[in-house]
Amino acid sequence: MNQVELPLNVTKSNQSEKQGPIIPDQIRLRRAVRNQIEMMLRDLDSLVPEDHPVRSIWEFLEELDLSAFYSSIKVAMDVPGRPASDPQVLLALWIYATVEGIGSARRLDKLCQEHDVYKWLCGGVPVNYHTLADFRVTHQEALEKLLTEIIATMMHQKLVILKQVAQDGIRVRASAGSGSFHQGDSLKKCMEEAGKQIKKLAEERENPDPEVSLREKSARERTARERKERIQAALNELPAVQAAKDKQQRTKSKAERNKITEARVSTTDPEARVMKMSDGGYRPAYNVQLATDVGSGVIVGAGVINQGNDSGQGEIMEAQVLERTESPEGLPY
Repeated sequence: MNQVELPLNVTKSNQSEKQGPIIPDQIRLRRAVRNQIEMMLRDLDSLVPEDHPVRSIWEFLEELDLSAFYSSIKVAMDVPGRPASDPQVLLALWIYATVEGIGSARRLDKLCQEHDVYKWLCGGVPVNYHTLADFRVTHQEALEKLLTEIIATMMHQKLVILKQVAQDGIRVRASAGSGSFHQGDSLKKCMEEAGKQIKKLAEERENPDPEVSLREKSARERTARERKERIQAALNELPAVQAAKDKQQRTKSKAERNKITEARVSTTDPEARVMKMSDGGYRPAYNVQLATDVGSGVIVGAGVINQGNDSGQGEIMEAQVLERTESPEGLPY
């Protein structure tokens, strides 16, 4: 009897079939381990090349008389107190930051924590944005004098030859939002509210809340006091703004006069004015005036105004340039 083989449906595994989703925990990876203790041997001096410009800035400052920047320091060797940050370090940071086009104390503070060149300048001296900002404000006159000495030195070394000086203005955005601008009545109302807040905080000082720390109370009082001072400064600036508006009403055409708004001042930055910017928009800004030596591109004069045009600034800038570039005998270097 013949046997008949019947076909069998047998399913075989196909290794080429797509596998299911891979679970990360089942894969061998090199993962980041940030709590591993490592010993890194390096010195700050090796971080900056020998021909880097920042070394020239430091060497130049070492040749100058910087006594004006040290005169305000009261912590002596035999007097208790925390050591002050070396003014030469702060000065070098601001000079190099200016060369790099940086004018913000907060940004400079961040660079001192992250950038090797700024770390090299610090050399371990602790700095923060408060220290940097206060130094720039406190030593404004000394900084002006130093700038004069730097320009004179560069002229003596024939690095700058003042054959032709160009002047121009650039509008820089102010740290004030459009919502911070108020009219006279609104400013007076803000002043009343600020006064009430200060009075309330003074009463709380007499009857302290045990759940509020002394540091928090001081911070609240300082914030309220500074707000009142800014509002008062805005009220003081209001007549000047109103005078400018009145002049526009007399000099502009009828169509332009209809667009003139009421006088408003910012409570955040009272001296800022709304100006037309390079992109055609209007924002709170300042007009930075620069006088530049055409031959070398070195800035030999600088100023900040809060009017939108450059009219009347030529003579002011000329006097500043002459003061910085003339010898004691009244002759150019």
